[in-house]
Amino acid sequence: MTKKYVTFGELMLRLSPAGHEVLFQTPRLEATFGGAEANVAVSLANYGESVDFVTALPRNPVADAAIRELRAFGVGTSRIARKGERVGIYYAETGASMRQSKVVYDRAHSSISEISPDEFKWDDIFKDAHWFHTTGITPALSRNAAEATLEAMKAARAHGVKISCDLNYRKKLWKWGRSPEEVMTELASQVDVLIANEEDCQKCLGIELDIDVTKGSIDASKYRELARRVTARFPNVERFAVSLRESLSADWNNWSVVMADKNGFYTSKKYEIRDIVDRIGGGDSFGAGLIWGLDNLGGPLETVEFAAAASALKHTIYGDYNMISLDDVKNLAAGDASGRVQR
Repeated sequence: MTKKYVTFGELMLRLSPAGHEVLFQTPRLEATFGGAEANVAVSLANYGESVDFVTALPRNPVADAAIRELRAFGVGTSRIARKGERVGIYYAETGASMRQSKVVYDRAHSSISEISPDEFKWDDIFKDAHWFHTTGITPALSRNAAEATLEAMKAARAHGVKISCDLNYRKKLWKWGRSPEEVMTELASQVDVLIANEEDCQKCLGIELDIDVTKGSIDASKYRELARRVTARFPNVERFAVSLRESLSADWNNWSVVMADKNGFYTSKKYEIRDIVDRIGGGDSFGAGLIWGLDNLGGPLETVEFAAAASALKHTIYGDYNMISLDDVKNLAAGDASGRVQR
C-alpha cells in the first residue's frame, strides 16, 4: 500500500528582488510561492510519495496559481479550504558577503490565520494517512490556527499516524496572546519526531543550552545534551533532530545535521556550501529528507546523511521549493559532490 503523508500550514506568495538587490533597489520583484509545510510536501512528492497539503486559501487568481503549482509538483490539494480574503505575503531579500538576508512578513489576516479551530475534518483526512507534519509557524499565526494545529495532532495520534513537527520559532509572528512556550509545550507533547535548533528549544520549550551560533563554528557534540534534555522533558519524542548552520557569510555556510534516538547520537558529514543561491527552505528540505529517510532507509546514520544531502542541495535552488530528485539526493549522500555534468 502506498504511504500517504499530510502536511498542514500556510502557503504564501513570496516576492523577492532580483539577484542580490535590496528591496526596491529597482522597481521589480520576482513572484514565487512557498511556506514551510508546503515546502516539505513538495520535497516528499518529488521523492515519489503521495502527499496532501492542508491549508486555507481565498478564492482569487493568486491562490489559484499557488494551487496549480502544487498540483504540478504532484501534491494533493483536495483538502485545501477555499475561504477568507487574502494570501499571506512575505518579502525575501537575499544577502551577500557580510550583508544578512532579510524577510519582511505581510500575512496578517491571511485565510489560514482566520480559520475556525474545527475547520478541517481531520478524522477523514487521517483515515488512510501514514505521517503528519507541521511546524511552529502555523500556531504562531493566531489563536485559531494554534487550536486547529492541536486538533490535527490529537486526531493524527488517535489514528496511529506518526507526527513530526519543526518548532521553527518566528519572533515576528507571535503576537496574539499566549506565549510560544505555553503553546508549543502542549503541542510537543503530541510529537514523535521533533526538529528544532537551540533557539527553538529556548523560546518554544524553555530548554536552554550554552551554544553560540554566531561564531561561524558549532560543536555538534553539544547537541547531544540538548537532545537529552528534550527527550527527558518529552518522553513521547522518539527522535530529536537539528540542522547545524555555520554561517561564515551570507553566501558561504557549512551545513550538517544531527539526530538522537534512544539508541544513539548520529552526525552527518559536513558540507561546505559556497555561492549559496537561496538558503530559504533549507530547513524544510532537511525535515522532508529526515521524514523520508526514517521511512525508507536502513538506519539512522543513512537517514541523517540523506537529510543533510537533501538540504545542502536546496541551497543551490532558487525559491522555497527543493526541486531535487531522489536520485540527486542519493548520489550526493553517497559522496558525489563533484558537480560534473550528467550526460
